[in-house]
Amino acid sequence: MTRYSDLDRPPLSEAALNRALVRPGSLWTGVTVVDSTGSTNADLALDARGGAGEGAVLVAEEQLAGRGRLGRTWTAPPRAGLTFSVLLRPSVPVAAYGWLPLLFGVAAASAVRRLAEVDVRLKWPNDLLVGERKLAGVLAEQAEGAVVVGMGLNVLLKPGELPVETATSLAIEQAACLDRDPLLRAVLREVETHYREWADAGGDADACGLRAAYLAASATVGRQVRVELPGGAVLAGTATGIDRAGHLQVAAGGETLALSAGDVVHVRPTA
Repeated sequence: MTRYSDLDRPPLSEAALNRALVRPGSLWTGVTVVDSTGSTNADLALDARGGAGEGAVLVAEEQLAGRGRLGRTWTAPPRAGLTFSVLLRPSVPVAAYGWLPLLFGVAAASAVRRLAEVDVRLKWPNDLLVGERKLAGVLAEQAEGAVVVGMGLNVLLKPGELPVETATSLAIEQAACLDRDPLLRAVLREVETHYREWADAGGDADACGLRAAYLAASATVGRQVRVELPGGAVLAGTATGIDRAGHLQVAAGGETLALSAGDVVHVRPTA
């Protein structure tokens, strides 16, 4: 029995998270938990413009204006998921920044697989999947020389609470761990490990093993895909790899194209 055994969705403890994650030499300098906000990414981006240092973590029990890529919305009932953002100031070439959402995905997938015992895969550029269903999304944004990376992870959502029919949650997948506190700790510790290795390698995703780790967990590479492009154009081909900049490589029409996240509207497997 826990002190929250009578509650369906216990709140996170800011004090407990800080005790667990903030220590001398840690990447994380402070964890703030708020009951509600519009967007954790927007809040930390504002802090970044005000000169906030690296390592701030902002967690919202409810996010009222959560955003996915290309302005898509991401919603969940209060305390049903993990909605959080981190503030990073990478000392690597800006050209390497495109790896940050992929790094975050690798770290989160590893943590969730370990604790929840669910086979999580990565859909390029920013989704975590169980099978073909979306478990989590990642959004990275630059702000005044900093990068804010946010994640929305569905933990306790019931089928009728999913933001879209193609989503899922750890509860629906009957995961081994549904406690948001250890899940958040595990994700942030994995992010710190991968981020330090990537930064120490100067943002070289091959030198630190990040590209290999991403490819090993990819649900996109090796599959026939349909890529919807801005303006309504469609590219059909085979996802063959991820290049040194984190771009998706698609073989189509006798050539291989490299697509950045900003180049695409949707990437979907071909039936």
